[in-house]
Amino acid sequence: MYSKDINKDLELRPWKTSEGRTNNPPMGRLVFFSFISFSFLTTFSDVMIPQKQVMALPLSTDSRWIVDENGQRVKLACVNWVSHLEVMVAEGLSKQPLDGIAKRILSMGFNCVRLTWPVFLVTNDTLGSLTVRQSLQSHGLLESISGIQANNPSIIDLSLLDVYQAVVSSLGNNNVMVILDNHISKPGWCCSNSDGNGFFGDQYFDPDLWITGLTRMASMFKGVPNVVGMSLRNELRGPKQNVNDWYRYMQKGAEAVHSSNPDVIVILSGLNYDKDLSFLRNRPVHLTFSGKIVFEVHWYGFTDGEAWKNGNSNQVCGRVVDNMMRVSGFLLDQGWPLFVSEFGVDQRGTNVNDNRYLGCFLSVAAELDLDWALWTLVGSYYLRQGVLGMNEYYGVLNWNWREVRNSTFLQLISALQSPFRGPGLSEANPHKVIFHPSTGLCVLRKSMLSPLRLGRCTESEAWSYTPQKILSVKGTYFCLQTDDAAKPAKLGIICTDSNSKWETISDSKMHLSSNASSGTTVCLDIDSNNTIVTNTCKCLSKDNACDPESQWFKLVNSTRSSTMTKL
Repeated sequence: MYSKDINKDLELRPWKTSEGRTNNPPMGRLVFFSFISFSFLTTFSDVMIPQKQVMALPLSTDSRWIVDENGQRVKLACVNWVSHLEVMVAEGLSKQPLDGIAKRILSMGFNCVRLTWPVFLVTNDTLGSLTVRQSLQSHGLLESISGIQANNPSIIDLSLLDVYQAVVSSLGNNNVMVILDNHISKPGWCCSNSDGNGFFGDQYFDPDLWITGLTRMASMFKGVPNVVGMSLRNELRGPKQNVNDWYRYMQKGAEAVHSSNPDVIVILSGLNYDKDLSFLRNRPVHLTFSGKIVFEVHWYGFTDGEAWKNGNSNQVCGRVVDNMMRVSGFLLDQGWPLFVSEFGVDQRGTNVNDNRYLGCFLSVAAELDLDWALWTLVGSYYLRQGVLGMNEYYGVLNWNWREVRNSTFLQLISALQSPFRGPGLSEANPHKVIFHPSTGLCVLRKSMLSPLRLGRCTESEAWSYTPQKILSVKGTYFCLQTDDAAKPAKLGIICTDSNSKWETISDSKMHLSSNASSGTTVCLDIDSNNTIVTNTCKCLSKDNACDPESQWFKLVNSTRSSTMTKL
């Protein structure tokens, strides 16, 4: 995660809360269960039974998809867990039991953890052999020692390397996959252009030592089934970065990992804080192995400075998405998986820039059905940038790691925790769902007599969108129609009139526009009860203060079946 000051004074704005097949695996192969949940716990003592999806590990790639041994799509819906700071212990173990944290990750719908680590943990024997107690003592963290003795007494006198392995093991016991992410070389907060960890040849970034670290980590976790991937390096950056050295060393790193542990997928990051993979467009990587390479990219609101806060959301979204597709998204079309290994927002919901970015990001993540990892699980740190117990407002858990910081946010991402499509996912014929990013919900038809409403995407209507721009319910004669402004949208069977044609307009391509019976142009919208209505199209351009997100809808390709029975 690169430089940002999450503790500066932020402009206040309410969070969007008020806006409204599985194959039987062959004998002898590992079966792994991914759990997807749409209800969220508030305490560790709560119990739930998640939905199970059987996977046969290890993972590999099939064109742009990550798949299991049976060739079925496995969508990475991960959360980042920090273990690369000075203490070199996974954060939060002074606040809650390790097994409880692992269970909480699962209960929130994540099937994977991107677990960070510093090179020095495995290349500096003096550091790696320190016990948890010794590491905490060396930084004067006596309160954290007491906390770990209370919550995780069995690890307090284990070595740092043993504890890292214990975290991976606990996640495995709870059916959570792990991606080992080499975040940095010298332990500490990441990242800046001048921290000595940015690019090959920097003060702390010796390429040979890095290769040694990757090799040792890959070997250490060979045969550990829930370790499904290794990310070679987080956010390459700084004045030394260049394309030729990227190919020279990243290809060496990939080969070293695969040679030591051929089961894991190998994840390669780009340049400029992992925003830029454009150099791959005409110069692909050359490796001795195939079917294991994934590329990663990072995308935050602050990636584009304060453009979201200062600009018109539709125009900024259109511009940012076009750029993202140019510098990284094109890899999907070339047949490579693209993993958004970091995205996130201030979970307090008070950051205007983040709030406006999130709807745009979620629309793209749904449309492209991306694999992703949220920054971050962490509610607070033992020690970060000299501050003891720093609160992490991008953390999905709160300061004491006991409660979810913002359950509404989890609802927003819940639809993206399951795949919409991909190899082996053929529950239904190809169709569209109408996704509403600012709520994380989709357009539903409960019955013919009820108005269209937003609801869980697992219960979504199957729609088709014709070249004539008709949105119709698949398998019926009914199409979506507008009546007039401020009235509910409706279903009708006369689908040739102008009020049955829906154009995607605005730079964001998320306004669905039609002509009302009065002749006025209207856009699909929601009211305070999440009923689908039509209203005058808003915020199309120029107005920087206007919020268009109630009118943002994305047509998403899906082969996922609905779980709801129609009346």
